[in-house]
Amino acid sequence: MKPTTNHPDFFDSKVLGHPAGLFVLFFTEMWERFSFYGMRVLLVNFLTMAVISYNPGWEWVPENATALFGTYAMLLYITPILGGIIADKLTGYNWAVVIGSILMTAGHASMAVETEASLYIGLGLIIIGTGFFKPNITSIISEMYKFLPEKKDGAYTIFYMGVNAGAFFGMLLCGYLAEKLGWAYGFGLAGVFMLLGTLQFWLAKPLFGSIGDVPKKREIEEVEDKQEDLSQDEKDQIKPNPFTTLDKVLIVLSAIIGLGYAVNDPLSKIANYDMFSWAETTSISGQYVVVLIGLGLFLFLVISRILRYAGVVRDRMIAFIIFAFFTVFFWMSFEQGASSLIIFARDFVDRTLSGDAAIAYNVINTALTVIPLLIITYVLYMLSKRSFAKIPGSNIVLAITFIGVWALTLWMLNRDWNTNAYEVSYQAVEKQVVEDGKPKLNDNGEPVYEYIPISENYQVQSGEKVVDKTVRLAETYELEVGQEIPMITKDNVNSTFGYLTPEKLKDTRLKAEQLNTDNKVIQAEVVEVLDNEIEIPVSWFSILNSFFIIAFASFFSKWFDSKYNPSATMKYGLGLIVMAVGFGVLAWGSHGLQEGMKVGMVWLILAYLFHTLGELCSSPIGLSYVSKLVPARMIALMFGMWYLAIAIGNKLAAVLGGEIENITEEYSLSTFFLIFTIVPAAFGLLIISLGKVVNKLMHGVK
Repeated sequence: MKPTTNHPDFFDSKVLGHPAGLFVLFFTEMWERFSFYGMRVLLVNFLTMAVISYNPGWEWVPENATALFGTYAMLLYITPILGGIIADKLTGYNWAVVIGSILMTAGHASMAVETEASLYIGLGLIIIGTGFFKPNITSIISEMYKFLPEKKDGAYTIFYMGVNAGAFFGMLLCGYLAEKLGWAYGFGLAGVFMLLGTLQFWLAKPLFGSIGDVPKKREIEEVEDKQEDLSQDEKDQIKPNPFTTLDKVLIVLSAIIGLGYAVNDPLSKIANYDMFSWAETTSISGQYVVVLIGLGLFLFLVISRILRYAGVVRDRMIAFIIFAFFTVFFWMSFEQGASSLIIFARDFVDRTLSGDAAIAYNVINTALTVIPLLIITYVLYMLSKRSFAKIPGSNIVLAITFIGVWALTLWMLNRDWNTNAYEVSYQAVEKQVVEDGKPKLNDNGEPVYEYIPISENYQVQSGEKVVDKTVRLAETYELEVGQEIPMITKDNVNSTFGYLTPEKLKDTRLKAEQLNTDNKVIQAEVVEVLDNEIEIPVSWFSILNSFFIIAFASFFSKWFDSKYNPSATMKYGLGLIVMAVGFGVLAWGSHGLQEGMKVGMVWLILAYLFHTLGELCSSPIGLSYVSKLVPARMIALMFGMWYLAIAIGNKLAAVLGGEIENITEEYSLSTFFLIFTIVPAAFGLLIISLGKVVNKLMHGVK
């Protein structure tokens, strides 16, 4: 049956077996994910980076930075619930996507200004924009394929590749520009591609006909409610369950408390203004007292409503709530990739490669970047062949975006291949580390020392021991042996340094003078020119998740389609346990790490591998079980419940991730990662042990 739209040949213009419109959405989502993940990988790094450094940040403590990021991430999963309702009732999907895109573009532009006010405005605009954009672009796909449901799975698979491609290139290029040229370049680049993605989508509207229009313009059809293939007896059990007055009051109270906490957490830490100080006890912060009350009210609401349903429906909804509960703990651990793992990669991972290792990295990075870009460019070429006559403007904008991406990619690769390597010497003060009034000893019983670089403003005191230290620099500038150069730290632990150009040197001194603080400028001497040296950006490690998803997705798809397909609880349990193994790898790799030491990057690469494998194990559970376990008339509500669970998980991830420095200082870095090894592993074993109970509650749903 051919779909009825303003353009009867909608499904005749095909690219790789699917309508050309799908690939317009593919690229729209790709650029949105480019901008979102490009900004996401920068925010915590920017906020916590030292204010006097090679690439100055704001030097917030991690707790404050992650409190803000956690609220941002939390709200990103809540606003789409409202955005979907507004699109259904008022704007239609097309306008909702455009409104969301424009708001997000403005948000990224605001963040590029790098003032505190512009940061908050920018994050607010991105949150609201995501609410409009996120649910409605997928709704357009759903409406496109309502007459061809058998092709919907393939369509969403292609669309998901666009998500991962955008995340990959966004983190790679925005992160690279931000770390090499300055934060504003990274934030600004995210906004530029969001704007171009919006423009190409709007110019492609003739391709979609009436699909995604305002509701009153859509073709109204009666769609039979299959109610998830329930038997007649089961259907008889589904009775209306209207919201009571008490239900509505509990919803309002829970929402107010939840949003109040989301706002109050960063507000109390950054601005020292606590809206819930009145509820504070001797041992618990006021906001957590209020949150516990809100959580109790919400649980009462959910449980009381579920118990009003009869038989099969009640049991299946209980099973769904169990999965939502464990989802919180999955995302609480997985989303460390946006907070604590960023800080870990910057300050505790040796990201410098020399000689053959540097060449190997450049080869791998070139292949990782160029091959996917060639494939996506081919898709763009095929789309242009099929659709240029109908939507020339959209194709031209897409071509411009890809010329820009190719130019940036080639610039990045050329810069890395032509980076110069130097060994330089500088002077530092050697001080013995003291803990609790006693000299700190390493595992061998030897004293632990820290080395404080002697900056231009540092006054060496009588009795202080001055030693010569050496460090390697990876620079694009030509330096000579014996040349005196100024350099400054690139991290927060004085272990990685960068050469200061005359312009940067002037800016650094001026800023330090304005802040009345040490300028941290170190005078060094080039002692040797090395063959090859490369410093891997902090953001590079974040792209591994997207790469591993693309590499292993087909394997998991075949596994789950085979006779060895695990049960839902087994998949989710495996996801939690495999992810815990990734944190176990980090706990092992960082065990016994002493002051000034760093771990090899292989530990972080392995961690991202296991985290991704865990994600692929758990991903079949996700939103698919909303439609499988919940009656059709309640799907919208339970989608909201699922996103709420993810939102809570994101907030918990940021709150706990912000404790990385405190836990490391009090105990050890290994202890921090051990927490994220034990907790998800324990919950993984727990949900596996509940397998028979949950399967019984699911009443045959697979």
